[in-house]
Amino acid sequence: MVHDGVFRSGFPGPASFRFLGSLKLRSIVYLCPEPYPEESARFLGRSGIKLHHFGIQGHKEPFVGIPEETIREALKVILDVRNHPVLIHCKRGKHRTGCVVGCLRKLQRWRLSSVFDEYLHFAAAKARKTDQRFMELFDTSSLVHLPA
Repeated sequence: MVHDGVFRSGFPGPASFRFLGSLKLRSIVYLCPEPYPEESARFLGRSGIKLHHFGIQGHKEPFVGIPEETIREALKVILDVRNHPVLIHCKRGKHRTGCVVGCLRKLQRWRLSSVFDEYLHFAAAKARKTDQRFMELFDTSSLVHLPA
């Protein structure tokens, strides 16, 4: 749980469907560029869960930028309580999910050190300085009118 009505995870497979059903999700924010797997998409359809797909490339290369506008659009979905409960996920729930949640934390006025602590908790040894730099420089001004 990230916040009331907001959850995060790695990619939920069929073994997770029962648990996801217990969360009574309305929406999923999916952050990978690949199409949603057919079996998972069928589960969403049966469960009445809306998929919001934001295809962000996974970046191991330090000179590839994180798409700020895409992160901003994903945050708009997450901040809209009509989409709650909402699950945010990518493949492992570390980098792309960590950046989105870190930017959400900035909107919630968390100290940057606490944002980084949470990011490092999930990313562990795979933490990326480029992700932390992105979160540090992310401009929340266009989203501050939305309730965080």
